[in-house]
Amino acid sequence: MLPLQDSPGGVPDIARLRSAIPAGVHFGTSSWNYPGWKGLVYSRDYPEKGAGAEMLAEYATFPLFGTVGIDSSFYAPLTEKTLRGYAGVLPPEFRCVSKVWDRLTVRTFAKARDKKKAGESNPDFLNADLFLREVWTPCAEHFGAHLGPFVFEFQAIAKSDKVVPDQFAQWLDEFFGKLPREGRYAVEIRNPEFLTPSYFAVLREHDVAHVFNSWTRMPSIGMQLDLPGSVPAGFLVARALLRPGRWYADAVDAFAPYDGIKDPNPELRGDLVRLVEMAEQLRIPAYLIVNNRAEGSAPLTIIAVAGLLEKRQRSAVNGQREPLSTEG
Repeated sequence: MLPLQDSPGGVPDIARLRSAIPAGVHFGTSSWNYPGWKGLVYSRDYPEKGAGAEMLAEYATFPLFGTVGIDSSFYAPLTEKTLRGYAGVLPPEFRCVSKVWDRLTVRTFAKARDKKKAGESNPDFLNADLFLREVWTPCAEHFGAHLGPFVFEFQAIAKSDKVVPDQFAQWLDEFFGKLPREGRYAVEIRNPEFLTPSYFAVLREHDVAHVFNSWTRMPSIGMQLDLPGSVPAGFLVARALLRPGRWYADAVDAFAPYDGIKDPNPELRGDLVRLVEMAEQLRIPAYLIVNNRAEGSAPLTIIAVAGLLEKRQRSAVNGQREPLSTEG
């Protein structure tokens, strides 16, 4: 891993940066299976397959990580064996942000996921019974101590489906009204037109978070944060995925193997700082997930944001309101 002290090459003191992250604010990355992080997060090589729990154990020791995004659960519910394996290597109270099986959030089957059913309506869209049986119950039983927010990611709904914002909000209202209140749930949308007062009102009614997401066709995280009522729950969730306007495949080609910053995004870093400040102001926990495709290396993006928080901390100690530079 990176040496935990400043060096002539500019390597930051990671342990010191950790102290600049407020209690209750949890940074983490979208998944953790990235061999390119050797020397940064990991101390050794891991096999390409079969090292999920072993890598996760080392991931959780990195000082700036207080959560992790479990993305594989988007494609199928995690098995009891996998849940127990992850739970067995995580520190106490290390809570994860788990994506929910897309069988529950896809309105119409896409060709990329199921060629035979492409274009057909999904009969299990927002099926509360299916969520409780296949997702909630196994996770609560085998992974309960590490459950953070469940993220319901709704990929872009085509205009041809003629789903108006109020209809979408009504679906959410009916669905979340059937789920256990003790769960933490968050909604991530890819249709900016759904960011309406009725959407935020429904989330507020059920204590469900809006996922502040940086993605191809969405407004920036800062623009979402500026919307009235955009913090509807007693916790914050964000996923810094892509620079708005950039396609996922282009980022994969440009940024792999994710061992360095390839496209610094000062605006995104500043928006993440704003979310930290909002969590402090409201005195609520925050789960801030960063993807490699945001700038090129998720751990290095988090290090950069922690550096901004440290600068802010120094300014507060000195009694100054020094503007934060998001460069570097």
